[in-house]
Parts: sequence; structure tokens; C-alpha cells
Amino acid sequence: MSTTLLYRRFGIRGYKYLKARYEKGATVFYAVQKADTLRCGNCGSQDVMRKGRVTRRFRALPIGGNTVKVEVPIQRVKCRNCGVIRQVEIGFADERRTYTKAFERYALDLSRRMTILDAARHLNVSWDVVKDIQSRYLKRRFSRPRLKDLRLIAIDEITVGKGHRYLTNVLDLETGAVVFVGDGKGADALEPFWKRLRHSGAKIEAVAIDMSRAYVAAVSEHLPDAQIIFDRFHIVKLYNERLSDFRADLYREAKDVLQKQVLEGSKWLILKNPENLEEKRNERERLEEALSLNKSLAVAYYMKEDLRQIWEQKDKASAEKFLKDWAARASVSGIRFLQKFVKILLGYRSGILAWYDYPISTGPLEGINNKINTMKRQAYGFRDMEFFKLKILGIHETRYALVG
Repeated sequence: MSTTLLYRRFGIRGYKYLKARYEKGATVFYAVQKADTLRCGNCGSQDVMRKGRVTRRFRALPIGGNTVKVEVPIQRVKCRNCGVIRQVEIGFADERRTYTKAFERYALDLSRRMTILDAARHLNVSWDVVKDIQSRYLKRRFSRPRLKDLRLIAIDEITVGKGHRYLTNVLDLETGAVVFVGDGKGADALEPFWKRLRHSGAKIEAVAIDMSRAYVAAVSEHLPDAQIIFDRFHIVKLYNERLSDFRADLYREAKDVLQKQVLEGSKWLILKNPENLEEKRNERERLEEALSLNKSLAVAYYMKEDLRQIWEQKDKASAEKFLKDWAARASVSGIRFLQKFVKILLGYRSGILAWYDYPISTGPLEGINNKINTMKRQAYGFRDMEFFKLKILGIHETRYALVG
């Protein structure tokens, strides 16, 4: 190995290669610092006197699957210019670290494509070493995300553990990056975010949220000029929950054995979108049979399909007209859960129709939450909650396949 390779392969500049030997399966390279590169760590002067040295080993980039270490004497010098006595700075490694900067960059690159454990096994180091590298990098990059350019955001919570433990996430809908992770859920979890947002000078134009009253109140208070968009998927989900309960009530009230059997078998069919019904399993025929046996269920089901059309109109005025028509039909249907749902829907009308001004939703954030849950399962949980929050802030940089 040459001095040139020491620099080009391992990023160690200003040192001269001396020799190499093999030790317990690792390759150890020995190098010494060139005299003309010795400088005072305080003022940068080259007018220094040697005052002893200490030998240190650093883990470097592996060669193939083999561990590589670099052993160098770290010189202690006295500066004739400022009189300070201290060790010279090590350009190829951070202070108090046992690995080179090149090794750190490689570990980070691996971590974007595999789990911490996989990266640690590949590098033949402990799990804690890779975690420490990741943690320091994530703190530098994401501990205080830039908020000044925020324009469109989504807010939602995610369950992170047993005992109803939650985190509240805020997503930049334009970049796809999580910009805030708060402890708990509801308005209190967002207080640190509002404080930082005020100081950032950001001009938030629209916020996508579910129909949580706590979120509505918090956004209205802290972002009075921002448009609130109620997420379409949460609205349809709420309707599906009410529809499922309605089917269960019909099943309990049914006296005919055949009707009970058909209603029981339609539990998931009425919640599916028509385009997702499987022909091979005769799901469309089974659904039509269930609807033909109960008029109220048929009305509620087709009203669900019409509800989705609110977001399929050509403009906001057409959507408002369609919404009023849907509400009128639901009100005269005679079905109690539909009549109650109309009151909810009309109460959130402005936020529903605002989608035509800003066609955004919490869908991207739901995708991020799924990614977070997969990351958590692959890691078998996170003991360090602060590290977990940093991982969430940087999750948009991950490139490895998140499989369950």
C-alpha cells in the first residue's frame, strides 16, 4: 500500500504509510504524520516543537469483508507563537471517535439501505457504534428542521406503543419531509411546533387534518389565515364505521335465517370500493344479494358511493351543489345514522369544499406513518424515544425496502 492510497482510499491526508500487519482477522496499517503538516491546534501556526505523542487506532473502511484499522501516533506540540501545548488536530476523524470520517460516511450510507443491526453486522462493529453514528448525523441534520419555507402541511398522530402512547407528526406536503414530532396527541402535542413556527416567519396557506375538534381549534388559533382542509379519507372512513355498525344492527334485528347468513357474509363487502370487488370470489354477486334483501342497507351503501363523488366534481360550486343534494337525500332517507351523519358533514362543509382550493390530504402522512410502523417492527421497537423521533424526522431519506 502507498501513501497515495492511504489518502485516496481511506481519506487520511498528511500522513505517510509505513507498514501493515494482520491481527486477529483485521488488517492494521501504520502511518505517521508528515513533519510539514504539524500545526498548532489553537492558532494554526507551523512554528511548533514536539512534546511527545500517543498512539491511537481508528477503524477505517473495510476491504471486502475484512476489518481495516489505521494506527497513527498523535503528536503533542508546543506553539512558539501562542505558547499553547496541545495535541495536533486529526483531520480524518472527529474528536473522541474511534473511526474515520470515511468509515462514518459509509456506515450512514448503509443505514439508508438497511437496518442498524444489518449495518453493524456488515461492518463487524457493535449495534451501539452504528446507532451513535446515526444519532449524531440525525441531530446535525434534523434536530431543528427548517420551517421558513412551509406552505402546505398535514397533521396526524400515530400510535407508537402499548398503553395508548402517541406521537403527533407534521408533514411538509411539498417536500415529503416530517418537520415536527410531538409527544402525545391533540392540541398540547403541537405547542412546541407553534412556538417554532412563529419565530420562523413561515406563511402557512393550508393545513390538512382529520375532523378532530382539538386540531381544528389549534389550527384556527395559531394559523387564523390558513385554510383548513378536512381529509377526504377520514370522512369516508367515518362513514364506513357508521355503515358497519348499521349492518351489525340489521343483522341482530333480522329474524329470517337466510337474511342473517347473507348479512353476516357481507360484512367486508359493503366497505369495499366497487372497483376492488374480486370477481373470482363472486363478491359482486354476494354484495348484490345482500343489498336486494334489505332496502335500508342498499340505500346506505349507495349513499356511501355517492359520498365519494363530492371530490370528483369539476369545480367548487358543483361540489357544493352535490353536497347539498346528498345531504337532502340522506335527511329524507329515514335512516337514523344517515341523518346524524348529515349534521356532521354539514358542520365541516367549508373544510370539505376547501379541497377544491387546495387539493391536499393527510394521505402522504398516512404513508409516512405506515413506514414508521414498519421501521419500528424491523427494529423490534425503540428503547430510546429521542432517537426514534430523530429517525422519523429523517425517514424520507431511507432507501431500503420496508417490508413487514
